[in-house]
Amino acid sequence: MNAYFIKIIGFYINLISHFSSIYAAKLAIKLFSTPQKGRLNEKENLYLDSAIQEEIIHKNISIKTYCWKGEKETILLAHGWESNAYRWKSFIEILKPLNYTIIALDAPGHGNSSGKLFNAILYSECIHAVAKKFKANTIVGHSVGGTATIFSQYKKQLASIEKIVLLGAPADFVGVFERYETMMGYNKKVSHAMAQYVLRELNHLPAYYSAPDFIKEIEAKILAVHDKKDRIIPYTDGLKFKKNYEKVEFIGTKGFGHGLKNETVHNHVIDFLNA
Repeated sequence: MNAYFIKIIGFYINLISHFSSIYAAKLAIKLFSTPQKGRLNEKENLYLDSAIQEEIIHKNISIKTYCWKGEKETILLAHGWESNAYRWKSFIEILKPLNYTIIALDAPGHGNSSGKLFNAILYSECIHAVAKKFKANTIVGHSVGGTATIFSQYKKQLASIEKIVLLGAPADFVGVFERYETMMGYNKKVSHAMAQYVLRELNHLPAYYSAPDFIKEIEAKILAVHDKKDRIIPYTDGLKFKKNYEKVEFIGTKGFGHGLKNETVHNHVIDFLNA
């Protein structure tokens, strides 16, 4: 969405909040949870056709998975917002010669998975289901895929998971909501109503959902990589993982942006896998 259209929608939802803050929050959350991009095109599908494909059903959502079999440990790749399994192509091509078994999934409402709505909690449940099905040993999550992985392991820790890699992961719901609210220009009534909506739906306020706080309950070794020039998720989010827990190996990069699709980053991840 362009900036002008965003402000028009924000103004409209702000106006509604004066009559019904609950309805305004519902609209704001629905907009926040509806991906506009992330479906696969013909070229991307052609590449993913090289994998063994399987669908896993979770809450009536069909989650598409892609598997490249190897002899070594199983690595699950979880993409971020408005993306899909194809975003891992360059990393998959590095992992295959190393003989890992590679699993990638499409999140709800993304790629070839079904559904129209997406949030980190639902995604965490899907990641758990896929990791459990394939007995994953490592999960690599980009952006919200990393945060959802932490949420997943905190809620239902899988013994098979020995390592987790977070690439440009947002630290918490509070920061994500604040950035969304600022982008849309929501007033305080909408912001407060959104927090109450989360409380009603999930039984916790947004402040509860803090990946750095959840990490202390997770036994897996963790690598967090964040770029100082990340324009989507600020570098300060990455530092929250570094600051709070000594068990997290943190690497700060510069110039690779939010995508972190770079040979240097890939080498850091491979070194972590081999350690």
